[in-house]
Amino acid sequence: MDHDAAPVLEALARYQKAGELPFTPPGHKQARGADPRVRQVLGDAVFHGDVLASGGLDDRRTRGGVLQRAEHLMADAVHAEHTFFSTCGSSLSVKSAMLAVAGPHEKLLVGRDAHKAVVSGLVLSGIRPVWVEPQWDDERKLAHAPSAASFEAAFAEHPDARGALVTSPTPYGTCADLSGIAEVCHRRGRPVIVDEAWGAHLPFHPDLPTWAMDAGADVCVTSIHKMGSGLEQGSVFHLQGPHIDPAVLAQRADLLGTTSPSVLLYAGMDGWRRQMALHGRELLGHALELAAEVRERLEAVEGVHVNGREDFTGEGRAADLDPLPIVMDLSQLPVTGYQAADWMREHHHIDVHISDHRRINTQLTHADDQETAGVLIDAVRELAARAHEFPKAPTISLPASSALRMEQACLPRDAYFGGVEDVPASEATGRIAAEMITPYPPGIPVVLPGERLTDTVVRYLRSGVEAGMNLPDAASTDLDTIRVLIEDRPVPPADD
Repeated sequence: MDHDAAPVLEALARYQKAGELPFTPPGHKQARGADPRVRQVLGDAVFHGDVLASGGLDDRRTRGGVLQRAEHLMADAVHAEHTFFSTCGSSLSVKSAMLAVAGPHEKLLVGRDAHKAVVSGLVLSGIRPVWVEPQWDDERKLAHAPSAASFEAAFAEHPDARGALVTSPTPYGTCADLSGIAEVCHRRGRPVIVDEAWGAHLPFHPDLPTWAMDAGADVCVTSIHKMGSGLEQGSVFHLQGPHIDPAVLAQRADLLGTTSPSVLLYAGMDGWRRQMALHGRELLGHALELAAEVRERLEAVEGVHVNGREDFTGEGRAADLDPLPIVMDLSQLPVTGYQAADWMREHHHIDVHISDHRRINTQLTHADDQETAGVLIDAVRELAARAHEFPKAPTISLPASSALRMEQACLPRDAYFGGVEDVPASEATGRIAAEMITPYPPGIPVVLPGERLTDTVVRYLRSGVEAGMNLPDAASTDLDTIRVLIEDRPVPPADD
């Protein structure tokens, strides 16, 4: 296929050259109606690219096949059989994949380190989750994706499960044994969904971890905006193999998706595919060289340890590691990751990806160079040198991983839509949670709807908030109260 082509971008250029006069949405009419102050900040190019997908970019019956040709090119570039563009982020894409595999009250094996979007999918669908434990590193207080053996054991206990869902890479760059997990599923004629939101770049360089499609995944969800050059909310999901009907997957996406997709997002995804297909190996090769240099220079900073393969991979840990996320362990310094992230933004205008009780994670991509890397290195050096000036941070009550697991007393859907009340956090122990409580980023819930709260988990979250943890989806973001089921309105237990 001709990967120098970019069907969406080319159609947009034709639209602009023809001087099409829209009497359709969007109402700004090619920037003419937009507020001048908005145009001053955003520029007119944003509005010129904001046209209807059908009846604008393509004709009213989409006979030009603009989007379909762009999706076919993307599928070819990443070795998939089918590709679907989404302008609602991977949060929608992963829900579509889940609904294509299982229906209400059917079982799906799900790694308990799944993103909150997966839990939202469980709430909306009524799918019955069978949680598969991650591989916990209690020394570093970090979770890696579940092993193939853990999925094997889960299938043995729940042979009626419709398939499995695994997250890989994690936001920290650690990767699952996808080939092993796919083999476990396919031996039973079941599909595996891979939430590979952080891995859109993986197909384009041989020194990166194995791409989900090459590892045998049935559906793979990627966020083009995370490690690629697309715009925020640009997501692609890919399909291969006999286990999922492509028409069913397309219908599930249509059920959840918008009828007003953003051509700007389509164009960003189309252009990124062309960039990677033509130049990805070279661009990512430079990024990998830069990452190796940055890792070495940051590791030389006193008090800073850059986590690498020796920390994250091996027996009982991850199967592989993407080296582009630079995860810095600051536990030898008298600062938390939360403090470090705030300080770097305030003093160096640097935004880190993830901060937690002991780490900051800074994502490198093909867009970075010696200049941006130098700014980061200088900031971390100054942070380490001035760490003694930071006020003492509150202690986070972070227990062993086994103490964070709670009983799934009822389905997430039943808890979320049940009769609820807000109770003081001090009175929440023993009650069934009716909300997600999620440190963000990375967006992996500590508490799920339907889980019976323990004092250990409540203390961990409340101490985390005091130390700087962000809990944006809780009804009470400071966790003074927690939303729970009303006890005199019973719901079916999770194992019904």
